[in-house]
Amino acid sequence: MRLLLDTQILLWSAGTPERLPDETRALLEAPEHLLHFSAANLWEVVIKCGLGREDFQVDAHALRRGLLDNGYRELPIDSRHALMVQNLPGIHKDPFDRILIAQAMVEGLTLMTTDSFIVQYSVATHKVS
Repeated sequence: MRLLLDTQILLWSAGTPERLPDETRALLEAPEHLLHFSAANLWEVVIKCGLGREDFQVDAHALRRGLLDNGYRELPIDSRHALMVQNLPGIHKDPFDRILIAQAMVEGLTLMTTDSFIVQYSVATHKVS
């Protein structure tokens, strides 16, 4: 399976994997699965850190390095992804999630998420509860 992780799952997998259900950790650790993160994940982290939230302090550079060092593949945002966003129904308003949905659709990836809005789209998802 080729998985694209939403930002919440990505942060948990990188920093607090014990917060993930056993089934999810098993999927992420299975060597046959290819794990992807998006430039949008890091963009969201940088934006939220820039807001000065006390509950959100992540070193985006260290996060990226750690993901790459652990075999995650980086997915850049390209024009196909941006154009796909215009075809998405207005179920979800979050621009970071909308670009992740579009990327998963264009690239044929399964989007791993905790977000119940995302699973309403016509995109392969793995819902983490």
